[in-house]
Amino acid sequence: MPRLKRGGRRWAVSLQTGAAHAESVRILGLDPGSLATGFGVVDWSGGEPRYVASGTIRTRGSEFTQRLRQIFDAVQGLVREFEPQEIAVERVFMHRNADSALKLGQARGAALCAALGGVPMVFEYAPREVKLAVVGQGGAEKEQVQLMVRTLLRLDGALGADAADAVGIALCHAYSRAARAAVAAVASHGGVR
Repeated sequence: MPRLKRGGRRWAVSLQTGAAHAESVRILGLDPGSLATGFGVVDWSGGEPRYVASGTIRTRGSEFTQRLRQIFDAVQGLVREFEPQEIAVERVFMHRNADSALKLGQARGAALCAALGGVPMVFEYAPREVKLAVVGQGGAEKEQVQLMVRTLLRLDGALGADAADAVGIALCHAYSRAARAAVAAVASHGGVR
């Protein structure tokens, strides 16, 4: 029985390893960008992540609307190919350059529109939240995220920064999902004793 310590008190939490723990889900993580959009696919089953695929959608062309269309088409293709039940995407953060922030927001919008066509649930995570979940430190560097993603999933070889960030977003969602299931289990059993 796990013990939680809150405000000087110890609470015993009785969690059953029922359906929420055994449930399997495929998660597509997206790290949108107007030139490079990272993607990562992870299966979450029995409280363990399993790497499926990752990569980077690289856009071409001088017209920004062409690049948005390429992101849209590629994400639709990923949804068709991998059939994720849930999608996790990085939330836009405030950028110093307003033009860059707008382009990032539009790239994110193209990815979200493509994802919403076939997936029932989309979840958003702040960059610091992802780094905290994967590395244990909200201010972690990209290299630390890459290393931890490879370590957590026991991957050999290199993993590009955009792909690693996207897999990290999928892992953040998987861990958050497990935490939400634990809280729901506690709440359904009358709270913490």
